[in-house]
Amino acid sequence: MAKATRKQALGRGLSALLNDPENDIQSATDKNADKVVGSIVELDLEHIEVNPFQPRSNFDDDSLEELASSIRELGLIQPITVRKLDFNRYQLVSGERRYRASKKIGLDRIPAYIRIANDQESLEMALVENIQREDLDPVEIALSYQRLIEEVGLTQEKLSDRVGKKRSTITNYLRLLRLDPIIQTGMRDGFISMGHGRCLVNVDSRPDQIAIYEKIIGQNLSVRETEALVRAYHQKGDGDRKPGKRPGKLPDFARDGLRELQQALEADIKVVSSEEGKGKISIPFKSKADFQRLIKQITGA
Repeated sequence: MAKATRKQALGRGLSALLNDPENDIQSATDKNADKVVGSIVELDLEHIEVNPFQPRSNFDDDSLEELASSIRELGLIQPITVRKLDFNRYQLVSGERRYRASKKIGLDRIPAYIRIANDQESLEMALVENIQREDLDPVEIALSYQRLIEEVGLTQEKLSDRVGKKRSTITNYLRLLRLDPIIQTGMRDGFISMGHGRCLVNVDSRPDQIAIYEKIIGQNLSVRETEALVRAYHQKGDGDRKPGKRPGKLPDFARDGLRELQQALEADIKVVSSEEGKGKISIPFKSKADFQRLIKQITGA
């Protein structure tokens, strides 16, 4: 217990500084800001509010109880990160599980790193830090990537740099958002894996996605078995087409280019091409916003 007490004694002098109204720090240029920002400071839990930008929406009760027990015995090893809103008012940037677990065992104070940021910066920090540090499920990660692109305005290239992931990895996560919400929920609850989800994304029809999803659950199919099931689904679809309507095999250049276009534009692009190299590209969009997104991706504006 002595170890926990030492942990909770961090930053008491800085806490006194923050509790002095005459030293209210609102920006990085304010007096004493350099002493506080980036330092570990003890804050009252009642002065901290949950971050509305938090990408995590599921908190497992059992794992939260385990974390609470660990904090009770050893103290909080990794401080939370907050941003300063006003005098004695802070908002979580990352560490909501640690915050919840500390409240669960009745702690009054918690060690925290303080940052000063506006709402846009806070959103970006919260999303990036949680993607990197928390055990988010695949859908939560996909939603975080989507918010970084749409709300923060990051391109896939910049997003790749910020989170340290390949663009193809980011694209694979984003494609999961094309799945029926029922399947997304099943992935979040652990009934199927991301590998299963990536297979199902290749099925355009939502009802057909659900039908295959139910087979995966009912027959406990592996990812490899699911891949075979989806291939059979597409082969059956080809067989149902009328004679003369069967598309020809794409040349290598068109097939390779199709993959690059699909990853770059995050769209279910269709390509038809003759062996001579003539053909057309079809790019579907789901809404006005999606159309404008595609324009930006294509023009680089």
